[in-house]
Amino acid sequence: METLEFDFIVIGAGSAGCVVANRLSADPGTRVLLLEAGGKDTSPWIHIPVGYFRTMHNPAVDWCLRTEPDPGLNGRRLEWPRGKVLGGSSSLNGLIYVRGQPADYDRWAQMGNTGWGWDDVLPYFRKSEDQENGESPLHGAGGPLAVSNMRLRRPVCDAWVAAAQAAGYPFNPDFNGPDQNGVGYAQLTARNGRRCSAAAAFLRPIRNRPNLRVLTRAQTTKIAIEGGRATGVHFVDAGGKTQLARARGEVVLCAGSIGSPHLLMLSGIGDPDMLAAQGIEARVAAPDVGRNLQDHLQARLVYKCHEPTLNDEVRTLFGKARIAAEYALFRTGPMAMAASLALAFLRTRPEVATPDIQFHIQPWSADSPGAGVHPFSAFTASVCQLRPESRGWLSLTSPDYRVPPAIHPNYLATEGDCATILAGVRVARAISAQEPLKSLISAAHSPADDLLDDAGLLDWVRNTATTIYHPSGTCRMGIDPRAVLDPQLRLRGVEGLRVADCSIMPEIVSGNTNAAAIMIGEKVSAMIRAQRR
Repeated sequence: METLEFDFIVIGAGSAGCVVANRLSADPGTRVLLLEAGGKDTSPWIHIPVGYFRTMHNPAVDWCLRTEPDPGLNGRRLEWPRGKVLGGSSSLNGLIYVRGQPADYDRWAQMGNTGWGWDDVLPYFRKSEDQENGESPLHGAGGPLAVSNMRLRRPVCDAWVAAAQAAGYPFNPDFNGPDQNGVGYAQLTARNGRRCSAAAAFLRPIRNRPNLRVLTRAQTTKIAIEGGRATGVHFVDAGGKTQLARARGEVVLCAGSIGSPHLLMLSGIGDPDMLAAQGIEARVAAPDVGRNLQDHLQARLVYKCHEPTLNDEVRTLFGKARIAAEYALFRTGPMAMAASLALAFLRTRPEVATPDIQFHIQPWSADSPGAGVHPFSAFTASVCQLRPESRGWLSLTSPDYRVPPAIHPNYLATEGDCATILAGVRVARAISAQEPLKSLISAAHSPADDLLDDAGLLDWVRNTATTIYHPSGTCRMGIDPRAVLDPQLRLRGVEGLRVADCSIMPEIVSGNTNAAAIMIGEKVSAMIRAQRR
């Protein structure tokens, strides 16, 4: 076993990990090791925005996780893609840049997480950002992360936005602006038609720093703990050799909402009974490791239409050739598309203070990414509940680091969640009945128009809804005795160990989670550097 020594060890080169490696290694007197279990981001499909059709469910770059049978989904199991490559899930995701609502972060602060209110986190969002529309009080310019406007428009999506306004919802030119409420078009993490993953933004420009070492295909197996302090990590390198890396300063765990709690459990940090069942000695009793799991569940309404959609464009060789040529020549067209063109953040009832549902509008339809589009013209109106009440959990099933934990999402476990998703489906139907969208629709494909009662619609949701890829909350921060982390993201009971990714969220943010993950990386880096000074 070879022993390496660094000031800081960062586990996971995903959305937060790339930020932490960048910011900590900016001090030339600090040696930083970044460990990534996946490989390099050399696949061209990673850098083409629409490449998520090729990368999701591809074991070369995706952990290809699956949930356990979920009672809320009538016993179905879901595929849960998670990035296994430089950039992590930011190399596979739909590129949509949404921070969430200011009230989300103020709620975190009200729960006792000092320093996490909206005014506290906004500077870190701005620090990262290189906003195509320029600098403003809410946006940054010149940061590593490119945030750009959509380079593609399609008539059916324009019609949906217009129909939503006809239904009484306001147009919103910037969902990361003063108010999230309304309908409009997505911003995406892309520059000149190419994906701007966390690796492209934060890692590639500084890879030649002599004080930063990046190891790919290096899977961490356990955090070394001596005398109540994290002193390093054990990992298996690309050649299958077990190595020990020691940290003079801190270990920062950025392996994501599944990987981070899994690694804590393997290291003896978790529920003592669960650890004992797998023959693992409990070093720190932390029963909430792996609990508080939250995700956004999407109900995908599909409408057949008279207007040609991407379903038609990609069904012929000529159509595919034209799309490829447009991207090659101009970096525009369908290959420059994020997962959705239009978005909406709406209230299901007047008494709700802020939007409680989100729509993703796509000028195509399919059973799942990678499954191929439907053989007819259609678009998708996907709706999800922004702040689910249901909480899931992870359970350790093996002491072998190669065996992922069992994932129990526990979707639709409360009456409130069921009522909100049903309300979202009814909002989608109301918008589809407005012009100019109504005239474009030839038939409702899923669910059928004659499915009207709540019981039937809820059963349709349970049989068809799927993840929108936002697992969060499994190493939550807080001030109560069961919180896994304190508000400085330090692990309770172990010195020199922090967690920084979406697992730290006490409550999921109201929107896509990648922007928040990057902010978390920025904030924890500032905390560490301030403490070091």
